[in-house]
Amino acid sequence: MALTSVAVVLPGRPTLFELGVVHEVFGIDRTDDGVPLIDFRLCAERPGVPVEISHGITVTPPYGLDAARGADLVVAPAYEYSDTPSEAVLEVFRQAHADGAWLLSVCSGAFALGEAGLLDGRCSTTHWRHSDELKRRFPRTRVDPGVLFVEDDRILTSAGTAAGIDACLHHVRCELGAAIATRIARRMVVPPQRDGGQRQFIDMPVPEIAGETLQPVLEWMREHLVEEQPVRVLASRAAMSERTFARRFAAETGTTPAKWLLAQRIHHARTLLEGTDLPVETVADRAGFGSAALLRHHFGARVGVAPGEYRRTFRSNERRAG
Repeated sequence: MALTSVAVVLPGRPTLFELGVVHEVFGIDRTDDGVPLIDFRLCAERPGVPVEISHGITVTPPYGLDAARGADLVVAPAYEYSDTPSEAVLEVFRQAHADGAWLLSVCSGAFALGEAGLLDGRCSTTHWRHSDELKRRFPRTRVDPGVLFVEDDRILTSAGTAAGIDACLHHVRCELGAAIATRIARRMVVPPQRDGGQRQFIDMPVPEIAGETLQPVLEWMREHLVEEQPVRVLASRAAMSERTFARRFAAETGTTPAKWLLAQRIHHARTLLEGTDLPVETVADRAGFGSAALLRHHFGARVGVAPGEYRRTFRSNERRAG
């Protein structure tokens, strides 16, 4: 399904930042940057009536619930989940999924999907502080409190705050391609991709390191994907011991150097598959895998399809989006 229309359905009192994230990714006209225009609809049970967010801030949804019908993506933004959404709102999510649309929740928006029964038998996530409550209220969902986002059967749930950016950009990448996701990310001044399996920053002390961020090392890693990058070399570049480097790396990125490097290599391979006609063997070499067999192994494990199939799919998406 193409991504031409997005409906955000307010299940209750939304939170400002998370609602803004969804609008920032899907609701801003960036056609001057080559991004296809998306029909963005903010929907509520009472259109035209201001909805309070907090501290006197309100938002006035211009569309009713009927406007969500036919949207390619229906979003449940974060909200005050102590308030149970109305049955009319829950039915919008159920009907959208039954009609073949994707659903996406940001942070506590997962509770709305849970109330609709859509998380039963599926994997999900939310902000780590709410994960126990999500498990308690919806015991039939498999809650993973440690990841940034997870998708299961056209339902994409994300963790708190900034993880919503990752989930939204991930969906753009899957539907419109890496180039479009990267253009949006560049305008937002955020990384174009953080892998969904990265850890949330769960109540752990950040090591006190007297020094600068690891960003220069991360940039070096991206620029030298074809090279071996053992921890001892990376730690030396950061002027740290290997143990300190590993702790600092996990604190800044939420993952290990090896997993982060693999994600960057996969990201570069996807970009090459989408934007060039290079043979898979050449893609594997330029992305740092060394062989097509190794690329196919990791690509299939992380992306879910073979490189050739991925290229055919996204070439079709690019033609459709253009």
